[in-house]
Amino acid sequence: MQHRIIISGGGTGGHIFPALSIADSIRKAEPEAEILFIGAEGKMEMEKVPAAGYRIIGLPVAGLRRSFSAANLALPGKVIKSLRKAGEIIREFKPDVAVGVGGYASAPLLWKAASMGIPTLIQEQNSYAGLTNKILGRRAKRICTAYPGMERFFPAGKIVLTGNPIRDNMRPFTEKEKAEGQRLFHLRSDLPTVLIVGGSGGCGTFNSVMRTACRTNGGAFPYQIIWQSGKAYSGQIQEMFSRLGGVSKTQDGMRIWGNIRNCDFITRMDLAFAAADVVVSRAGAGTISELCTIGKAAIFVPSPNVAEDHQTHNAMALVDADAAAMVCDSRALTDLFPAVEELLNDSARRSLLEHNILKMARPRAGADIAAEVLALAADKK
Repeated sequence: MQHRIIISGGGTGGHIFPALSIADSIRKAEPEAEILFIGAEGKMEMEKVPAAGYRIIGLPVAGLRRSFSAANLALPGKVIKSLRKAGEIIREFKPDVAVGVGGYASAPLLWKAASMGIPTLIQEQNSYAGLTNKILGRRAKRICTAYPGMERFFPAGKIVLTGNPIRDNMRPFTEKEKAEGQRLFHLRSDLPTVLIVGGSGGCGTFNSVMRTACRTNGGAFPYQIIWQSGKAYSGQIQEMFSRLGGVSKTQDGMRIWGNIRNCDFITRMDLAFAAADVVVSRAGAGTISELCTIGKAAIFVPSPNVAEDHQTHNAMALVDADAAAMVCDSRALTDLFPAVEELLNDSARRSLLEHNILKMARPRAGADIAAEVLALAADKK
């Protein structure tokens, strides 16, 4: 029997990649399943999802700006239009289940689906649930969580602890894969490597820290750095390197300056992880789940610009388990590189963090969530 499933959400790689992982797991379990993605118009899922082989329809929804913005005045109209369009999609597609992974498009689609009698499943990535998911959770049939103790946000009988779905190529890496990563990023094998990655769009804080460090020490780092700075910051970073001089570029656009390897976007994140001895990252749920699965020593710098400060809650779940280190965003300029150097110089501490973070991995999350989705679909039939 062919099941029809809608997966909604997106806006960032942290939502899109888990959604694709769930879809791929559903297809593995039930190859004939028909899957439709719902995203937000103009967001990266409208490009990434078709590239992965799935159909997607965009809703005209947008997020609320935290500071005053004229764009906020148009938000109620966009929500109404999105609810109307979501209803039209549901009536035409006739899904057996609607899945929400977070992001702008999840709320109107899941709200409309539940009101039309379609079973809904929420995939809550974070250790601290946001307001939207708490509201949607009241009507959801199933809530798949990445952290224990989520009964404080959702009805206990609906919760299934699955972990966060991640990309298939994330796992503990071999020495051969580490060497492959070193070749890809033109790294020396006799120096340690730090990966600094602020998510798919880059991170202003990390870029400021790196610009300051480059101006201060002239690139004379005693270790190597792979730095993903984000496409939106490309002009600023290029201007900085132009002033510094002596920068070469590889064919894939990587900027090489001393021991720094700078990319707007890293396509082979698996090999970047494999090459790294320490990872510096924001504390998004998807990134944390990948770092748990690959077992890397990490320093988290939680973003202060997220709802309910959920990245700090995510990071502290690992810090409390002695599975990662953390530096506050406001202290990053002064404290981040000393923390990196301390960890690089303490191999015993790195090994302990690697051991403890690996214990928190849930590598079957995608398959487990897919099983819950298909069970709801079967119940509806």
